Amino acid sequence: MSDPPERGERIARHLARAGIASRREAERLIEAGQVRLNNAPVTHPATFVAPGDIVTVAGRAVAEAERTRLWRYHKPDGLVTTHRDPEGRPTVFAALPASLGRVISVGRLDLTSEGLLLLTNDGALARRLELPATGWLRRYRVRVHGRPDPAALAALANGITVEGLRYGPIEAALDAVKGENAWLTVSLREGRNREVRRVMAALHLPVSRLIRLAYGPFQLGNLPRGAVEEVPTRVLRDQLGATTAPPSPRRSKAAPR
Repeated sequence: MSDPPERGERIARHLARAGIASRREAERLIEAGQVRLNNAPVTHPATFVAPGDIVTVAGRAVAEAERTRLWRYHKPDGLVTTHRDPEGRPTVFAALPASLGRVISVGRLDLTSEGLLLLTNDGALARRLELPATGWLRRYRVRVHGRPDPAALAALANGITVEGLRYGPIEAALDAVKGENAWLTVSLREGRNREVRRVMAALHLPVSRLIRLAYGPFQLGNLPRGAVEEVPTRVLRDQLGATTAPPSPRRSKAAPR
């Protein structure tokens, strides 16, 4: 749920949209006494920031939040969708151009998956787009090892239970068979963690390649591998009804990122 317009926005969200830190990191800054609003210490992340309020982090002013932005990114395989990986593996965010500033992903693609990954500077928008209630179709091109049974693929339209976990309807179509491998087009709306791989494994069809082609109305198209391209504001408004604000002054670089 969005914040009431007359009250402004919660300070944790304000700091996240200003590119200072994620909401969780913003809460830690608040707990550490690093955040002040109109020169008064902030003690709770649900504190509201109204237009004209002055927010400081570690004694330095925070610039106004940027307008909501969304990018399409062609994720290569071999990258982890996280800001910090404890195993030291290369990450999506380290591979992105520094000019993007701080962004977060809409959902994830695992290490060996590739294709369309949406990025945004607005955490609230990311959570909204991730919700199953949004009902957006995620479409994948999937290479599996083995010979798919057309009847088993068709039955996925009724959902499937794998190791006690119930998955919703999945559309799976056989596109081509090449030797011991087959290519499928798989579409689903829930997008649970490793859903395609787990469902295919239950059909004795291990996945050897997985490429996301579309997330709702946004398509991978001809976007080159490793490239990132911003979704125009007009398209963002048309597709999402997203509230976008005018461009703001350059963000503060004084606070921890």
